[in-house]
Amino acid sequence: MERQLYLGGRFVAGTEVREVRAPWDGAVVSRVHQASWAQLDDALALAFQARRELWTAPTGRKRALCQAIADGIRARAPELAEVICAEAGKPISAANAEVARAVWTFELAAGVATEDQGSVVPVDLDDAQSGYLGLSRRVPSGVVVGISPFNFPVNLAAHKVAPALAVGAPIILKPPPQAPSAALILAEIARSAGAPAAGLQVAACSNELAERLAIDPRAAVVSFTGSARVGWQLKTKVPRARVLLELGGNAAVVIAEDADLDRAIERVALAGYVYGGQVCVSVQRIFVQRAIHARFMEGLRRKVATYQVADPRQTGTVVGPLIDEGAAQRIEAWLGEAAAGGAVVEGGTRVGNRLQPAIVERAPRDSKVVREEVFGPVVVVEPYDDFDLTLEVVNQGDYGLQAGIFTHDIRKVRRAWEVLEVGGVIANDAPTFRADSMPYGGVKGSGLGREGVRLAAAEFCEPRLLVMGPG
Repeated sequence: MERQLYLGGRFVAGTEVREVRAPWDGAVVSRVHQASWAQLDDALALAFQARRELWTAPTGRKRALCQAIADGIRARAPELAEVICAEAGKPISAANAEVARAVWTFELAAGVATEDQGSVVPVDLDDAQSGYLGLSRRVPSGVVVGISPFNFPVNLAAHKVAPALAVGAPIILKPPPQAPSAALILAEIARSAGAPAAGLQVAACSNELAERLAIDPRAAVVSFTGSARVGWQLKTKVPRARVLLELGGNAAVVIAEDADLDRAIERVALAGYVYGGQVCVSVQRIFVQRAIHARFMEGLRRKVATYQVADPRQTGTVVGPLIDEGAAQRIEAWLGEAAAGGAVVEGGTRVGNRLQPAIVERAPRDSKVVREEVFGPVVVVEPYDDFDLTLEVVNQGDYGLQAGIFTHDIRKVRRAWEVLEVGGVIANDAPTFRADSMPYGGVKGSGLGREGVRLAAAEFCEPRLLVMGPG
């Protein structure tokens, strides 16, 4: 399948064409056109010129557009899932679930489009201001540049596109080079739904040109999802635009003695290894109260033994290939470093970009599999005795996206919510849980700002005040 750029309401050829290969077997899945700077510059000019027209479009039109895109995704769901499975190596069951979430994301945006967009501001605070009226309304900041990752090729693109369309902000989306087709299919759907030519443009391009796009002064908002290294570097180069970063983490789970142990094992095992751990909130660090540690490990090993790397196209596959061999080699090296430091590593054998699920015990706390984001099928398990001390251990390090806790003690749940330095605490489920309506994002090295359609729509806007004098 050859896929062109979507610019100015049309599909157009780029200056070169790049092959996209399936992580599972290396087969060519698609040939995707790449944009030149001249094409991106024209896209910016069109979006910048149209920003007021898009914002002032009738609210009902914005709502209808988001709903029509949701309907279009639903109609093409099997095609989208198959493309995601092929290009990203995502197991087909997970790809189907992602597409279903993308439908919800746009349906949520349809609702956000019709929410209150302003307020009355009390500016008459003393007698000298008597008779004055303050009104504030939400106004899009301007052109949004969205940069989305390979692991959720349609729904993380949707989390940038849907809120932009809901508030009338023009967006230029740069899809991931490993899995660009889902975003270009989304452009086809948006075009059929009647999206304005400047409302959404999708352009595959080099990372260098994507950076040039983001730092252009016509870009008012940059929404980036990807690696921490690239995200924080990008922020230093964008002094004027609002920068939103979702950069991942090394999610921890604390399992207390009173937890439903069978459920905890089931949920953390799936959340640690599904899609080869290539999820920002994959379970990576597991702290288990010592009294139940042996039973937990027995159950975890039994469950993980069923997770063999398999063809992502097969129903029932949980662990597919990693996105490329370089990722697998990096994780293999990190496991070797942990073992050299005294850790016990079970599994983790590699053939090409296929890495068997690994369980790590007794890992040094300064090892990469503990402190960094593995982004692979690896969990690190550690027994604990003191609950409060363990919460402080969870807080050690640079990341803070989400964390999980399994317990029936509401006091421990509240304590975790107070103490853990993360964007979200998930009680009695894995930190991999995400609903597309909830505020989603992290603290510390995990990013800036929040996703979730309502929150992202607010991030794409700024208040504009009107003060009316008496008379």
